[in-house]
Amino acid sequence: MSKSVVLLSGGLDSTVTLACAANSGHECTALSFSYGQKHTKELASASNVAKYFGVKHIVVNIDLSMFRSALTKSDIMVPTNRDELIGSDIPITYVPARNIIMMSVAAGLCESIGADRIYIGVNNVDYSGYPDCRTEFIEQFQKMLAVGTKAGVEGHQIKIETPIMKLSKADIVRLGKKLGAPLHLTWSCYKGQEKACGKCDSCQLRLRGFQEAGYKDEIEYE
Repeated sequence: MSKSVVLLSGGLDSTVTLACAANSGHECTALSFSYGQKHTKELASASNVAKYFGVKHIVVNIDLSMFRSALTKSDIMVPTNRDELIGSDIPITYVPARNIIMMSVAAGLCESIGADRIYIGVNNVDYSGYPDCRTEFIEQFQKMLAVGTKAGVEGHQIKIETPIMKLSKADIVRLGKKLGAPLHLTWSCYKGQEKACGKCDSCQLRLRGFQEAGYKDEIEYE
């Protein structure tokens, strides 16, 4: 059985991505990060999602709080109600080099446990505009793995799987429903309040996706 490392934030996209990996028959290890983000709601969701799928869950502690982002700095407010601006720029919620760092750790874990795939829930259709969620980034990182890892140099390439890259948010919701992913356990909001705010970029993209897919989002909003 093939082994895969699945980057799991606890959000909608990464949860559906884990469902894709599990549905492919792979032995999955879920990998999450406590990176200095303002809240831990997403990590709690990641833990619940991993338990739902019955997969091993590793949480890596890495301090990115020195990086300037609305997700790591208490003095920077998370922007809200951006509506049509979403995806048109690189917003302040972008965490510099986050996916580069996380995927590097995932690659090291793959080499350590004999996994040959990294699953990551990046998407460049309905997304916030982050440069490290684009096809171009994944292609270049794949090339780096070929020359920068023992596995790659010895001809055992670690493959990056991006099953939701070209899907709309509505299609991601539909796929999650089809695969039986626990969407009710996920957390997408950039704020760590008791209920999702419904106004940040992530919430607005999520709500739009559920609406267009014809499903009711089961998490609570303010």
